[in-house]
Amino acid sequence: MPIRRQVYGLGVAAATVLFTWFTSTAPAWAEGRPNVIVIFVDDLGYADIGPFGASQKKTPELDRMAQEGIKLTSFYAAPVCSASRAQLMTGCYNARVSVPGVYTPASRKGLHPDEVTIAERLKQQGYSTMCIGKWHLGDQQEFLPTRQGFDHYFGLPYSNDMQPQSQATGEKVVPLIRDEQVVELVNEKAQDLLTQRYTEEAITFIRQNSDNPFFLYLPHTAVHTPIHPGAAFAGKSANGRFGDWVEEVDWSTGRILATLRELKLEKRTLVVFTSDNGPWLVKGRDGGNAGPLRGGKGSTWEGGVRVPALAWWPGRIPAGSVCNAICGTIDLLPTCVTLAGGTVPPEPVIDGRDISSLLFGTGTQAVRDTHYYFHGYELEAIRQGPWKLAVKPQSEWGKKGEVGKAGSLYNLEADVGERTDVAAQHPDIIKKLTSLAEKMEAEIGGKTPRARRPAGAVESPKPLYPMIEQPGKTDPKNHPKNRRLP
Repeated sequence: MPIRRQVYGLGVAAATVLFTWFTSTAPAWAEGRPNVIVIFVDDLGYADIGPFGASQKKTPELDRMAQEGIKLTSFYAAPVCSASRAQLMTGCYNARVSVPGVYTPASRKGLHPDEVTIAERLKQQGYSTMCIGKWHLGDQQEFLPTRQGFDHYFGLPYSNDMQPQSQATGEKVVPLIRDEQVVELVNEKAQDLLTQRYTEEAITFIRQNSDNPFFLYLPHTAVHTPIHPGAAFAGKSANGRFGDWVEEVDWSTGRILATLRELKLEKRTLVVFTSDNGPWLVKGRDGGNAGPLRGGKGSTWEGGVRVPALAWWPGRIPAGSVCNAICGTIDLLPTCVTLAGGTVPPEPVIDGRDISSLLFGTGTQAVRDTHYYFHGYELEAIRQGPWKLAVKPQSEWGKKGEVGKAGSLYNLEADVGERTDVAAQHPDIIKKLTSLAEKMEAEIGGKTPRARRPAGAVESPKPLYPMIEQPGKTDPKNHPKNRRLP
């Protein structure tokens, strides 16, 4: 009431200024803007959780999340780690922002500091931000999460199998970073605790920010090889140690959702659970399961890039709903920024679109009806509606001779496993999709794109700790050439 009387006592112009100031500085959640949590699992296959068909692994928390939220069955990421994370952070295809593959330790390149990430966009709307887990968009200080819109960071800067030996101990280790400082060198045994530690950090962040809007990005180290479930989960699943770690991720997700319920935040928090790419099939029982999809990690077959995805926001997202429309990680930035009350400017260009109508069930048609499948800088396939055209040969990573020929056309509604080429029956569709692919290739693909933005680069990259091995060297068995970045 005192504020109302003061406003009434002012002139119209002054009252307008005061009202604008008051509303712009009010807590974002008070205006209906949600907290946002993105849980990003590493190498989790399409059929590795219960809502998408897993039977040997028990995922009761994710089963409940699906029952209370929405299952997104045509949700796309990218074939490999760094490329996929760049897409989520920027809302762009990886080729547009020059992140074609995977960064190794002490790489001179990273996501360009001038790229505006989802964290930066949400900070503009008054959000507190934190990244917990695997970053993998450059390990030099200039590329760390704290330079890309995150208030705080706790996690590993790259994959858990990138373990140059420590000069101090001779052990294979990965550096654990808090904000911008290495606070611990994590050996193989200590990796058993990573999921638990990430979860505790996440819950602490949620509790500390329960009265103001927040963005929590939780890119798990799990379930990337080497497999390291915690002691409470080791040997407990019916699907080996890989299943054990999936069940620990399920537990972690349950802890986070339970914390939201405890703090009465569930009705103002959007939670998205998904994966960075398909299963690493060459790892056998440690590599996950793509279910009915062909291929896995490293390929542009559906199994390499179509990933399990759930979204949860009680009271906003209809419980038990399913969406089959095309969407993916590139759509998270524009969706979350819009929900937070912001707008994404036309420049720099992004490829994603706001999919909130799909999440809320207010629309059933795809907001973005075309999806482009990049492998590095090469555009290998395009999908529009049910039709997927291979514009270049598609390989199944690790399987010699398993290459799909260019010009193959698949109807994914009738043949999600991409086994029956129907190109001969649909020349009109081939012509249409080829034209769209050529335009996108000219824009951001290949060797001479007209609209690709540069990667970030430093002149003299330094390892994060004294190493026995030379920076940038990795086990060729674990990191084939087509995974690396220059």
